[in-house]
Amino acid sequence: MELPAVCSARFGDNLLLCVRNHVYSHKKYSKNKITIKYIRPEKGYSSKSVRGTIYCSNQQERNAGLPSDHIGTSAKVIYAAAPAMGHNQESHPECNSRVPAILTALEKMKLTSKFRGLDVVEVQNFRPATTDDIRSVHAGPYISGLEKAMYQASEKGLIFIEGSGPTYATATTFQESLLAAGAGISLVDSVVAASKVSKDPPVAFALIRPPGHHAVPKGPMGFCVFGNIAIAARYAQRAHGLKRVFIIDFDVHHGNGTNDAFYEDPDIFFLSTHQAGSYPGTGKIDQIGSGSGEGSTLNLPLPGGSGDTAMRKVFDEVIVPCAQRFKPDIILVSAGYDAHLLDPLASFQFTTGTYYMLASSIKQLAKDLCGGRCVFFLEGGYNLTSLSNSVAETFRAFLGEWSLAAELDDPSYLHEEPLNKVKQIIEKVKHIHSF
Repeated sequence: MELPAVCSARFGDNLLLCVRNHVYSHKKYSKNKITIKYIRPEKGYSSKSVRGTIYCSNQQERNAGLPSDHIGTSAKVIYAAAPAMGHNQESHPECNSRVPAILTALEKMKLTSKFRGLDVVEVQNFRPATTDDIRSVHAGPYISGLEKAMYQASEKGLIFIEGSGPTYATATTFQESLLAAGAGISLVDSVVAASKVSKDPPVAFALIRPPGHHAVPKGPMGFCVFGNIAIAARYAQRAHGLKRVFIIDFDVHHGNGTNDAFYEDPDIFFLSTHQAGSYPGTGKIDQIGSGSGEGSTLNLPLPGGSGDTAMRKVFDEVIVPCAQRFKPDIILVSAGYDAHLLDPLASFQFTTGTYYMLASSIKQLAKDLCGGRCVFFLEGGYNLTSLSNSVAETFRAFLGEWSLAAELDDPSYLHEEPLNKVKQIIEKVKHIHSF
């Protein structure tokens, strides 16, 4: 697959990143100078923006969500892309090909505003998260230490920022991680604004990296730098008064960072489905929160080989009743696509059809419980074909269109699911959480 080039250039105080025809800009986030290696743009790519409504989230928190007129009432999907082209290690599964592969697939499958008009809106020119935004989840020494480490990264080209795992950094990692978190914040603003003028607001998707759900409050972990979804959850509470936040994490790996950030918080319910025994080894079924947050964390480790049937049962028998009982003000989703059958880092057997089902069902759940306010955040997914096809199916679900999974999935690769074990685990979690 031929992937888009990245081009970079400075215009005054702004750094402009161009990926195909998608434009991202952000102001300098500090007075410190950080050396950034620039790549010359290849022929055929420009900084012209795509067609469609554009929402800019440059307001302060007191003005959050004001420009609702920038999103038409007919919009069904809004998304923002932060591909972090400078944050890259060759041959690493979490590389800078991931988001461009998704954008290319969306364009090829005619799921962008170029083909869909105002049904699909790309949020552009969003601001990066501030250090105060990041500090709502992460420790100050970690944030400042990572910023200082950028000098070392600029000299060496690549450093590892986690002693026990494969989390790397380049000279642009700090800036691009702020931008990723900022994309999620901007989409929260957009969804909240739209929900004030429409009973059927669009679902949002932050196509961002580095991913975030493994990043713990004190540092990075498992390819993740900042907890994007956790930061957005705190922002939703602080800026919009959305007190009760329901987080669904269907990445194949346990979202230990999000788990830890809200383990004692009764107002944020964290629900994770993940493969038992997979990285990072956390997310046991009896880890349910502590203190005032006891009962507001639900971990559901499923056996290897779990697939579409298992996940449908989990959704109907666990996710729906939990959300109904919690009564959220907004639903946020850690959307990991590494549970796909073709993904190299685990052994679930989800298909693109599974992800269509999840997206469609979560959209309806948000409509039933919290005025349709729902934002997805890209987490894992390392086979570029299954990743991009599954995100495309997610968009189709948001649009209310028929799934094309039958054309994308090959059932000959599937084998029998361990449904008896799945049933036992579901019954156990029901008993633990009393529903």
